[in-house]
Amino acid sequence: MTDYEVVIGLEVHAQLLTESKIFSASSARFGGEPNSRTDPVVLGLPGVLPVLNRRAVEFAIKMGLAVHCHIAPYSRFARKQYFYPDLPKGYQISQYELPVCSSGYIEIELDGVHKKIGLTRIHLEEDAGKSIHDPAIAGEDTLVDLNRSGVPLIEIVSEPDLRSPAEAYAYLSALKKIVTYLGVCDGNMEEGSLRCDANVSLRPVGRRELGVKTEVKNMNYFRNVERALQFEIERQRNILSAGGEVVQETLLWDAGAGVARTMRGKEEAHDYRYFPDPDLPPLEVSPKWIEELRAEMPELPLARKRRFIEQYQIPAYDAELLTGERAFADFFEGVAKLCPDYKLVSNWMMSDVTRVLNEQKTGIEAFGLSITEFAELLNLIVDKTISIKIAKEVFEEMLASGKTAKGVVEEKGLAQISDSSQIESLIDMILKKFPDQVNQYLAGKEKVLGFLVGQVMRETGGKANPGLVNQTLKQKLQELQDGGKNSSGR
Repeated sequence: MTDYEVVIGLEVHAQLLTESKIFSASSARFGGEPNSRTDPVVLGLPGVLPVLNRRAVEFAIKMGLAVHCHIAPYSRFARKQYFYPDLPKGYQISQYELPVCSSGYIEIELDGVHKKIGLTRIHLEEDAGKSIHDPAIAGEDTLVDLNRSGVPLIEIVSEPDLRSPAEAYAYLSALKKIVTYLGVCDGNMEEGSLRCDANVSLRPVGRRELGVKTEVKNMNYFRNVERALQFEIERQRNILSAGGEVVQETLLWDAGAGVARTMRGKEEAHDYRYFPDPDLPPLEVSPKWIEELRAEMPELPLARKRRFIEQYQIPAYDAELLTGERAFADFFEGVAKLCPDYKLVSNWMMSDVTRVLNEQKTGIEAFGLSITEFAELLNLIVDKTISIKIAKEVFEEMLASGKTAKGVVEEKGLAQISDSSQIESLIDMILKKFPDQVNQYLAGKEKVLGFLVGQVMRETGGKANPGLVNQTLKQKLQELQDGGKNSSGR
């Protein structure tokens, strides 16, 4: 049986976070009453002229810089002709042969292997409106909402460098991190801020020529992209293995059914009859403008991840999670400046803090504790004022009451018992109370130590210093063992 190599290229549309639309002053925000955020420019009424949104251009250039693109000193807008109900002008203003950014790459990491995925281009264009086919809303008709029409987009077109659905998932994850770190897009796939189409083909292993490709659309979550690619790869593999030929077409992914269905035969670029937009002058980008924007660039997620590993000596897994969102990484660094135990900070951020954010369905920006308040709690663990178990209780009380960590500990008397004489007295009492378990330990059953430690902790309501308890208990038991040997020797 012939072995086939998978070839995937992705086209990602990212809505830009500008206040207004790309060629008009209407609001570009998501939502609103249908058709309430539109104007004569969006509708393409006679006598109106588009005016390019400078902020949208700056966002496109920043994205290009982030992914190592060449920024064109001269680019041009074109009209892309096609007729959909939600495209009132009958054409879309886009860029064709002269995009603003070209020839970059995005670096992905999968199973410890780094790979650069080439980018063909990043270009600016306007979004179309939205056709509504929902029977509950439109009945048997199709309704059109033009609020989204004219919202600025960048289209990020990859080279056919991806070789598996897993690589595609890693690529999209990396891309989303970049656009959100830059603040050019919120990355919300559910609201359509980030949309992905995939070109998929198979070719016999060792052959250089690409196979016939299909395009898969309507994938609104990363996992759906992965599932859709797996389905289409298997479908093409079955066709080729049976001696058939793959037909070039556009498919729509049906997430509920888990299948991709034919939408239409694939159109070629020339079917769109591109020509330079007569109402928009060429876009000229000076070297000075590029350098000004470069100076505004934040540290990007992959670089930040690598720095976290080196600077804070935390595992790559921790660094990956901590740098997933810029604000989350900022919070970690803020706490790490105040608490010297970086792994402790990392552990709490990835577990308790993340749990609370998930429960509240919010981001770190709305977290109930400030950086200073959270660092104070962790430092009480570091200086052994409280145990980790007690810290968990204090954490919940801080979130519920708004009180400080020290305030909760003092009010409830939760400070850890670290007085060695007090610990010794407690252990002596426990050893007398459980002679059978002591004898089991002395007979070689070392697991009993955990039971005895638990009894001390229970007696103190979890406030005894567990390290000191373990150490002292072992010493006491060793003394009993040594005493028994001496007695038998006499």
